[in-house]
Amino acid sequence: MATFFLKTFGCRVNQVESQALWEAFLRAGFAPADSFETADVCLLNTCTVTHQADKDVEKQIRQILRRNPRARLILTGCYAAAHEKLVREKFPQAEVIGKYDLGKTLFHVPDVCWTVSGHEGHSRAFIKIQDGCDCFCSYCIVPYARPVKRSKPLADVLSEIQTLEQKGFAEIVLTGINIGNYLCPQTGADLAALCERIAALPGKFRVRFSSIELQTVTDGIMDQMARHPERFCNYFHLPLQAGCDKILKDMNRHYDTSAYRARVEELRRRVPQIGIFADVIAGYPTETEADFEATSAFIRDIRLAGLHVFSYSPRPGTPAAAFKQLPHEEIKRRADALRALDKELRAAFAASLVGTEQEVFIEEHKAGRPHGITSNFQQVVLEGAPSSARGLVRAFIARAEGPLCVGKIQ
Repeated sequence: MATFFLKTFGCRVNQVESQALWEAFLRAGFAPADSFETADVCLLNTCTVTHQADKDVEKQIRQILRRNPRARLILTGCYAAAHEKLVREKFPQAEVIGKYDLGKTLFHVPDVCWTVSGHEGHSRAFIKIQDGCDCFCSYCIVPYARPVKRSKPLADVLSEIQTLEQKGFAEIVLTGINIGNYLCPQTGADLAALCERIAALPGKFRVRFSSIELQTVTDGIMDQMARHPERFCNYFHLPLQAGCDKILKDMNRHYDTSAYRARVEELRRRVPQIGIFADVIAGYPTETEADFEATSAFIRDIRLAGLHVFSYSPRPGTPAAAFKQLPHEEIKRRADALRALDKELRAAFAASLVGTEQEVFIEEHKAGRPHGITSNFQQVVLEGAPSSARGLVRAFIARAEGPLCVGKIQ
C-alpha cells in the first residue's frame, strides 16, 4: 500500500483543505506514513503570508529532498501558487499543483471536494465555505495566490454541518479567505441567508465565524446573530490592521476609523457581551511614530477584546514591498508594544465577564481541570468540574486571573 505524508503551513483554511486531502488520500487507498522520510508521496500545503512562512516551507522541502529523495514531492497552496516560477527554478524535483487540480492529478477525480467528515486532532470542527479574494490590500500576497472567488453550495454546507454535529462536534467554525463574500453558486444566497438556514437546523451546536472583513458585516448577518444567540457565537474577529486613516488608505483598506468604530458600536448594541478581536500590523513602511501612536490610542479607545499582532513583512510583488522599509528593530519595538496592549485588553475583557453566566465549550483537560472557551472567545478554566465534562456547559464566571477567567459549572 502506498503511503503519504501531508504537512500543513499557515491558516485555518489550509488546515481544513488538508483535512479534506487527508480523507481523499484514505479513500484512494493510501496509508499515512510515520514520517516524511518513509512516505511514497509528500504533499506540502504551503503558506506565503510572511517571509518566515516562506522560509519554513523551503526548509521542509530541503529536508525531504535530502532525506527522502525517492518520494514524489508535491507543493500546493499559496507559496507554490504565488511564486510558481521561482519555486520551479529552485526546486525542479518538486511538482507544483494548484488546489483545484489536485483531484484529477492525484486521485483521478474531477476535483477534491473541500468537504470534511471530521477533524484529526481537533475538538472543534472547521468548514471551508469560501475561497479567494480580490481586495488587493497593498501589503497582502493572498489575492495573487488565490485570485478566484468560489463558494461552497448552500446545501453542501448544511449537510456538512449536520454530519459534523452528528459526530459530536459542538462548535463549528465557518472559515474561508473572505467569508463575507460567500455567495451560493446555485441559489445566490449570501452569508446572511446561509445563517438563516443554519439557525433552522436541529441539534445542539454553535457556529462561530472566522475572520470577517468589516465591509461585509451586513445588517442581515447581525440580525441572525441577535435572533439566534444559542446558535451563533457572540464573537467577531474583525481585521483592523491600523487605527490611523492615513495608513489605512496607504494599505488600500476599504474603510476608515470612523466606519470601523461605527460598526463596533452597532455590534455591541445588537449583540450582548460580544467579544471583538482584531488583526493589527506593526511597522507598515509608511507608518510614522505618530501614526503608530494613533493606532494604539484608537485600539484602546474602542476597547477591543484582544489583538492578533503581525510584524510587517514585505511580500515581493505587492505594492508595499517597493517602499522603503522601516528598520527591523523599530518594527519589533512596535509589535512588542502592541502585544503588551493585547495583554491589557484581554485582562480587561476577562474582568468584564466576572459575575456573568457563560456557555463554555470544553476543549481540553489540563491538570485534571477542564479548559474551554466561551461563545465570545474568552478562555476559561472550570473549577470543581468532573473529568468527564465535555462539549457545551453553562458556567458561572467567579473571577478573572489576568487574561483567564475561572468559572464553575452551573
